[in-house]
Amino acid sequence: MRAALMYGAGDVRVEQVPDPTIQAPTDAIVRVVRACVCGSDLHPYHQMPASEQGTPMGHEMVGVVEETGSGVSRLRKGNFVIAPFAISDGTCQYCREGLQTSCEHGGFFSTCQAELVRVPHADGTLVSAPVAEDSELLPSLLTLSDVFLTGHHAAVRGQVAPGSTVTVIGDGAVGLSSVLASRRLGAERIILMGRHTARTDLGREWGATDVVAERGDEGIAKVADLTGGAGTHVVLEAVGHRPAYDMALGVARAGGTISRVGVPQYEDAPVGMSTLFGKNITLTGGPAPVRAYIEELLPEVLDGRLEPGRVFDRTVTLDQTPEGYRAMADREALKVMVRP
Repeated sequence: MRAALMYGAGDVRVEQVPDPTIQAPTDAIVRVVRACVCGSDLHPYHQMPASEQGTPMGHEMVGVVEETGSGVSRLRKGNFVIAPFAISDGTCQYCREGLQTSCEHGGFFSTCQAELVRVPHADGTLVSAPVAEDSELLPSLLTLSDVFLTGHHAAVRGQVAPGSTVTVIGDGAVGLSSVLASRRLGAERIILMGRHTARTDLGREWGATDVVAERGDEGIAKVADLTGGAGTHVVLEAVGHRPAYDMALGVARAGGTISRVGVPQYEDAPVGMSTLFGKNITLTGGPAPVRAYIEELLPEVLDGRLEPGRVFDRTVTLDQTPEGYRAMADREALKVMVRP
């Protein structure tokens, strides 16, 4: 089969690799119908050391079950499925608590930009959806594997509720998804911090009441002006770099919450008296256990109440995956979908 491999920064290749096979009774083999490039894939794309051994890429997909192991009981050949980016058995203590990203027997996908994927713990991981593989809903269904539900997780962990004021830092696909999720949860005011007009325009359609293009201290001052100096109850940080965290500290209201879902590219976040502690600010967030949210949000995608698939503004074939990475890295595309 064909699969995308990364050999170093900026070096993505599509090559022939062996087909995956059933290795355990709980495995399934899924034929990929749609995959995509994630913003977090760009971190290695920018900085991975060169290697003679390519690294398989991709953790977001929807597809069709082609084969199941003898221990799989919930799925059968031909089922259309959504694959959360985290593998989970569905039975351990963390899965039962809705924290599938910490599954005692799980892990994370890294092979989804390919024609076929082996899915361990298929019964616990995969979610069937009643659609055909040519459905017009494919883009939105694909967002349930990661990007939209990561934005939803940010809003849930931030305790966005009716009447909340929210600042979203970042106008990438996760940031825009955070706007949509915050509106769905009843936020009264949503300030989107981003400077790419095509993206912030979508953010306004999805519920952003204000857009702040400034960054750093200037951006913090602008949010202060918009909120009478107080800041917002909730800050959703969807970038993962230290300047975004510093802005989150600056715009959070006393007693508020910062929820981070941008994969942190730093280890030295301040939490002391002059930052979190003195203002009674809660810091939360983390990898989204999207498996815990799919059943709740899937009906709203199926009936058209939610269209999170609008974050995809470019589609490439699997063979064109390297071009998809380049387009996202150069800010020519918001989020790239990959088809066979």
